[in-house]
Amino acid sequence: MSRVKVVEIEKVEEKTPTVKSLFFDWGKDFKPGQFVMIWIPGVDEIPMAIARKKLDFITVKKRGEATETLHEMELDDKIGVRGPLGNSYSLEEDPILIVTGGCGGASLIEGVYEAERLGKNVISCLGAETEEELLFRDEFSHLTDMKIATDDGSAGREGFVTELAAEVIDREDIGSVLTCGPESMMEKVVEMCFEKNIPVQASLERYMKCGIGICDSCAIDGKQVCIDGPVFRGEELVDIEEFGKFERKKDGRLEEI
Repeated sequence: MSRVKVVEIEKVEEKTPTVKSLFFDWGKDFKPGQFVMIWIPGVDEIPMAIARKKLDFITVKKRGEATETLHEMELDDKIGVRGPLGNSYSLEEDPILIVTGGCGGASLIEGVYEAERLGKNVISCLGAETEEELLFRDEFSHLTDMKIATDDGSAGREGFVTELAAEVIDREDIGSVLTCGPESMMEKVVEMCFEKNIPVQASLERYMKCGIGICDSCAIDGKQVCIDGPVFRGEELVDIEEFGKFERKKDGRLEEI
């Protein structure tokens, strides 16, 4: 079992009014798409995507007690990091299309760097409600043919990122797709890829307590996101009835997304 490593916050970057990145020296190797459990002393332990090798950081959206506490952290404050956990993305046929929204890009950044090392061509579609909420433009613009969609048209194409992705898929001979973001977005991406017989992998987020397959809090139609995922292939997801429709709350109840 992976042990908790206590680290100090070395840098804090405010990305948007509700999103911050926390940098620390973790020093462990991991595969693109794997996650870690972040221990906030006296508060909770929560799953987070780890974004870069040798430049370890997590990107946190404020939406509950644990994430609010992380947002309040300053230089030299301490957190615990346990992992890496879960499976990873498989970088397959290129051109690889990446479709991401919100903080989902964090789990794909290391995959983009790995694709560059392997000499693979990558196209990225980034989505957000507004330009202010767009994340990771610098990382994706340097290493991919980046395209942007915002709901209000303040940056890039006006509309949903799934519409932008559909245009790219219709225009380009896409070899495979990786996606991470809001589950309703990923459901649409998986559906369009499945219809066109394009291999697709999606990284799911679920409430999680242990991260190692014991508590079953992250169960989704008999699978456990922490050990069977977080990355699932399209052929698995089309058979999961809860995908894109329901999520399990902290008390175990299923609730519509």
